[in-house]
Amino acid sequence: MNHGGGHEGHDMPPMCSMHMLWNTQIIDTCVVFPSWHIHTHAQFVLSFAAIVLLSVLFEYLRLFQRDVDARIKERVNRGKRTASPAASGRNTPERGEDVGLLHGTRLATHRRGAAIPLHYRTLRAVLYGVSVLLSSFLMLVFMTYNGYLIFAVVAGAAIGHYLFSGAVESDCKGMACH
Repeated sequence: MNHGGGHEGHDMPPMCSMHMLWNTQIIDTCVVFPSWHIHTHAQFVLSFAAIVLLSVLFEYLRLFQRDVDARIKERVNRGKRTASPAASGRNTPERGEDVGLLHGTRLATHRRGAAIPLHYRTLRAVLYGVSVLLSSFLMLVFMTYNGYLIFAVVAGAAIGHYLFSGAVESDCKGMACH
């Protein structure tokens, strides 16, 4: 009987290798779940491609969220009717109006803006939840410390940014915005 850690006379199935240091292992790598256990080079190539696609999807989701927010803002503002202080002939704001420049703070009327209908808030919450789930999953892939899988996440993010960054100007750049 072989006790050397190999699988030659094995009664046990191959185990996932877990590394807490940089590695480039391919066979017996598990990606986030024990069920995503890579046994062959072909499975590794498919896993690499899947991770690249998930990273591209994450970049698309960020673009889609900004687009949805812009459309919601447009629709809400279209339905909002406000009168400007200049229309009343006054040069000082009345109580409840934004007086941020006068007092160095913002009032609740400015912070809240227009109320967002429930179905839009629900859509935004679902998109945000999916975004958090996908970004957390990609972070866990990164935490395999597998150089190839880390490269797959970065390559997918770069490809997604290339494909989708020209469509919308973003106020936020870099990983802090994920």
